[in-house]
Amino acid sequence: MAASLIRTCTTFSLLRLPLSKVVRSNSVRKCVLHSLPLACTQCQRYHTTPQYFKSNRSKARPFTLIKPKKNLPVVGIWSGITVSELAESAGRSIDDVMSAIQLTDLSQRRYRKETPLEDSNVLYNVVRKLGAKIKLISRPDGKEEKSTKDCNAVKRPPPDESVLIKRRPVVTIMGHVDHGKTTLLDTLRNTSVVKTEFGGITQHIGAFNVTLKTGETVTFLDTPGHAAFNIMRMRGAQVTDIVVLVVAADDGVMEQTVESIKMAKAANVPIIVAVNKIDKPEADITRTEKMLAQQGIQVEAMGGDIQSVNVSALHGTNLDTLTEAIALQAELVGLRGDPTGLVEAVVIECSTDRQRGKLATVLIQRGTLRKGAFLVSGLAWAKVRAMFDHSGNPVVEAKLSDAVQIIGWRDLPTAGDEILEVENEKKLRMVMRYREAVKATQLAQEHKIAADKKHEEYLKEYKEHRAKRRALGRYRKLSAPVKNDKPDDGIPKLNVIIKSDVAGSVEAILDVLNTYGSDDKCQLSIVHYGVGPVVETDLQMADAFDAIIYSFNVGVMKGLQQEVSKKKISIRPYNVIYKLIDDVKTEINKRLPPVEAEEVIGEANVLQEFQITDKKKKVKVAGCRCVKGNLKKDAMFHLMREQEILFTGKLVSMKHLKNEVDTIKVDVECGLRFEDPTLSFKNGDVLICYNTYQKSQETDWDPGF
Repeated sequence: MAASLIRTCTTFSLLRLPLSKVVRSNSVRKCVLHSLPLACTQCQRYHTTPQYFKSNRSKARPFTLIKPKKNLPVVGIWSGITVSELAESAGRSIDDVMSAIQLTDLSQRRYRKETPLEDSNVLYNVVRKLGAKIKLISRPDGKEEKSTKDCNAVKRPPPDESVLIKRRPVVTIMGHVDHGKTTLLDTLRNTSVVKTEFGGITQHIGAFNVTLKTGETVTFLDTPGHAAFNIMRMRGAQVTDIVVLVVAADDGVMEQTVESIKMAKAANVPIIVAVNKIDKPEADITRTEKMLAQQGIQVEAMGGDIQSVNVSALHGTNLDTLTEAIALQAELVGLRGDPTGLVEAVVIECSTDRQRGKLATVLIQRGTLRKGAFLVSGLAWAKVRAMFDHSGNPVVEAKLSDAVQIIGWRDLPTAGDEILEVENEKKLRMVMRYREAVKATQLAQEHKIAADKKHEEYLKEYKEHRAKRRALGRYRKLSAPVKNDKPDDGIPKLNVIIKSDVAGSVEAILDVLNTYGSDDKCQLSIVHYGVGPVVETDLQMADAFDAIIYSFNVGVMKGLQQEVSKKKISIRPYNVIYKLIDDVKTEINKRLPPVEAEEVIGEANVLQEFQITDKKKKVKVAGCRCVKGNLKKDAMFHLMREQEILFTGKLVSMKHLKNEVDTIKVDVECGLRFEDPTLSFKNGDVLICYNTYQKSQETDWDPGF
């Protein structure tokens, strides 16, 4: 390259200037380089004869020289450089760097001193605006960005007593289905959530901030009482301070009531009993209290220390007494919390909204949450864009024990997971890299175990194949090749896709489907599940796997109806969980092969055994009397002795007196000869006459409701 720079343009050889210093004037439009294979960058075409320039040399004007470029200062940058570090490296003030960023980055993103400049284009243009050049270097202090090790977000140590303040109680309403939990909560906050629940049963876990008539503010969690929502109730019991156990006075203690009591005791939280529906004629409060005592709940009326209030949620009877009991219990517990520092919370429920995107209902357990905070939960993270209360009203900040909906999630978190706030986006990305690395390691271990197991199967199959070849001889081929893939076992299959409005409902449906255990008769496979409406990806998976889509409280995205009809995809919308499960059971029953069933058409008692001679052979005949129905000659017979079947088969002969007949009616005696000539009979044996037919099977799966 150095040699080419000192070569001169042949046309202007008298000037003896390097090619890089020659600039074309207005009067000379063409030139040629005889010493170089290509024309110079100022040329438009090639000339091969120098005579062209001799005739035009007189017209040439003097040439100007390109001024040498200024030596720009060099700014060293490195991966993850922050605004303050760039200002220090460039020797400029932070205000200058911020001004250059505002002129360069049009995304209106907020930058601070500690914000890392991760976009290479933005970083390059900022340095250019500062009048410098970029040079990649290692971090000058020798401290490279921390590896993913020890970069996980964890809960802070217990707070100091001096920062603790009084906080509102979190109260969970629990009990059996249809005992009036949601109606009680509706009356307390003057709303009607129960009317919005399909089938009149709660199928979501709800979080509500309620101001009582006494002025006390309480956060209520409404849990489902249906048997299918066991995980939701357990989650509600784990995050609460007080459990209000609702028991209907007419029904008493039921299955989910007992389950709720066990959950509350396992979570070690105090219980307040609300005996509901006392206005019903069949209400029996004393019987209900005795049933509670059998489960270890000794109420004050029975000499115990557990508060019990007799209420009517429908008519609002004694609700003031119940709220006073809640306030008293909260005062006794002495609830306090730390409102300072990074937020710690728990996911109550999550869903997808068409207008607002991914939503997560969270309960604040520590700190104060504000807009713009960075949150991590499992492998999901969010930058809080906005917060809303249970009514959809915007919230500026969420304090201790507040239940709020948060938007800004990149992926939906898992209901029940903890939420932790991190200092900035840099820390957020480090935490996510750490957690993703841990997850990848776990998956790699699982895949290795599966691969090793598969390898063992293939190795076993290979050894069996080799042993067969050795047994048959060296050059002899096996009659049938050994297949690596397993043949179809002939077991029918049902593939399903589950889509729901909230993650808790998906979780409940999957828990119920996981109780299915008859895979040897019909395999039930969950191809995919998720939160939100049915989208094009779901249709593609349903078409590929021949699956049924069950949509729970969600619809189908607009514009996909034509594709659904074209591909003949079955979408089953439901809004009550037990109806969805019933449909799954019906589909399983359709796929089960029919079985043989017996229809009894007659019954006879053996009176005596006879021996006759047929073609010089002694054969035994049963002398019988028909006692039920009819006996058919062409039907099947069971010979039973002391409730045990000794023989099953057909007749050779059926005679009444000496005549061969086809049917014997009730109270008619006959002689029956069977296919087995060695069969012997005793007085008191029973002959069952029956026909067989094909009967459709029904699964023995019991989901528990």
